[in-house]
Amino acid sequence: MSELSGFHHVKLPVADLDRSRAWYGEVLGLHVEIEFIEDGVLRGLALADPTGSLRLALRLDPERSAALAGFDPVALAVPSRAAVQAWQHRLDELGQAHGGVVTGHNGGSVLIGLHDPDGIEIRLYAD
Repeated sequence: MSELSGFHHVKLPVADLDRSRAWYGEVLGLHVEIEFIEDGVLRGLALADPTGSLRLALRLDPERSAALAGFDPVALAVPSRAAVQAWQHRLDELGQAHGGVVTGHNGGSVLIGLHDPDGIEIRLYAD
């Protein structure tokens, strides 16, 4: 059987690419690697963290983004429980609402309740 080595990227629908670009950049520190322009219109973005180890794609699709509001399709890995606490502090400094840190599956730390501009929940998780 062929093996898998992880995720290449996760794609999320958004209602406004400029607003989402700003939020994912300011809040999560992601930068744009690729802009997807179709028929002269910006339709998507490929984002990455500074190391290039995390990739997230955003696709302009207001209807689907509205359907995902309140759902948590992504839990981003954080290297340690202390780093989850550091994220909580950073988000507090940025004035980003979140639900705090809870104990996750297998006793890990999970920052919950962080929502992107479309209401999609992004969790930060450390085992």
